[in-house]
Amino acid sequence: MPPRTRSTGPPDPEAPVNTSPSSTVQDARAAFGKRLREIRRLTGMTARALAIRAGWSESKASRIETGRTPPSDADLLTYVTICGVPDQYEDLRAAAHGIDEMYVEWKRLQRNGRKRAQEAHVSLNARTRRFRIYEPGVVPGLLQTSAYATALMKRIVAFRRIPDDVDAAVAVRMQRQRYLRDTHRQFAVVLEETALRSRFGGPEVMAAQLGHLLTVAAFPHVSLGVIPMAAERVMWPVEGFWIYDDAQVSVELATAEITIKQPSEIATYARMFSELAKLACYGKQARALVADAIAALE
Repeated sequence: MPPRTRSTGPPDPEAPVNTSPSSTVQDARAAFGKRLREIRRLTGMTARALAIRAGWSESKASRIETGRTPPSDADLLTYVTICGVPDQYEDLRAAAHGIDEMYVEWKRLQRNGRKRAQEAHVSLNARTRRFRIYEPGVVPGLLQTSAYATALMKRIVAFRRIPDDVDAAVAVRMQRQRYLRDTHRQFAVVLEETALRSRFGGPEVMAAQLGHLLTVAAFPHVSLGVIPMAAERVMWPVEGFWIYDDAQVSVELATAEITIKQPSEIATYARMFSELAKLACYGKQARALVADAIAALE
């Protein structure tokens, strides 16, 4: 995936002028163009030679390679075919399609409150059959009680200074939980023990939330793993992420939500989830960790 932060090195003389409202998206376009240039340079061809073979103007080739002009699917197929790497087409196509939607700033998504952010995932949840969810510090939304979700969202609203539509947002989140009861779907959830111990809404709210977690963990199509705080780490804690089938990954950062659709990156997150899942306790051991967290509330 293209870098998500601006480079601190010397400027690339071929880098495009930043005309996008989101510098991160523009950086991604520039990085994608640089990736294409590197593919072409490995063949020894000049941009002019590639343009001639493709039937393009040299300026078109330059605009594609500097990120000024997003390539069409046909352009990409032509490019990789001429460069002798047609096997990279699908990965590049997914990367190109994902650039504009990969980085959604919270201040833009939530300018009118939290409800819109919740609604944005309804259709994605509806078409997903296999969920893989990792959360380091909170219980994930599909497993939250209404009171826990309300306490968490109220804190988010206050911190981000956005309109307070928590009741409406929580209602949408609760509606999304109907998919959790669909036995034709699979849910693999891995939590850090910290997520059980981080308190939102006070002892009663947390006790009810942890009790609900035990109830959900008993569903035959739900796998709940908890990574103990004392676990010997072979995989470090990372930001929370959700893998939807093998089609998309969503990662929540402090300032934005990242959407990943590039197959090679989805595969990396799947491998990361697998490594984290190996650290987790399941069944009786996981339930004991949840019970310990409930007992600690007293």
